[in-house]
Amino acid sequence: MNKEGMVAGACLLVLGSSLFTRLGRAGDARDEAIPDSLKPSVGQTLSLSAHGEGVQIYQCSPLKDDPARFAWTLKAPEATLRDDSGKALGKHYVGPTWEAIDGSTVVGELVAKADAPDAESIPWLLLKAKSTAGHGVFSEVTAIQRLRTRGGKAPASGCDPSQSGKEVRVSYSALYRFYTSGR
Repeated sequence: MNKEGMVAGACLLVLGSSLFTRLGRAGDARDEAIPDSLKPSVGQTLSLSAHGEGVQIYQCSPLKDDPARFAWTLKAPEATLRDDSGKALGKHYVGPTWEAIDGSTVVGELVAKADAPDAESIPWLLLKAKSTAGHGVFSEVTAIQRLRTRGGKAPASGCDPSQSGKEVRVSYSALYRFYTSGR
């Protein structure tokens, strides 16, 4: 290879590694897209990330402030929690409650929410732990984020007095992050 070829090869190598570095940062930069209102308090430490996949269950019900009108209201989530390799970690259900395979649970209370980047997906959330139980991965959780949601929104129509009490199950997935207080 001549000198010009070696220089061109070196430039491609540098350009390639620069591109991979930027792509790597961009992958990590998804965290930078999280609104400040959904970031846990200073001192919180990420203890577990889990992928939730399941359904959001909605029920056709009269509106509290106008009983003559009906809308789909969230009844409960129902999802399986898995780690990055697909191993089951637990489940998510009404409360909202997260229960680990070890039997520990955390019940969340809404702190803040923001529209998902995908308009067809349920909002991103920040919750604080209202209560915990058992001894295990969820027993020390103080905050929960729901991010990277896909799907799960209530139907836009089909809820009227003739459908009162009817339930629909809408598929969704999300990333759940569990935080503990940094002691």
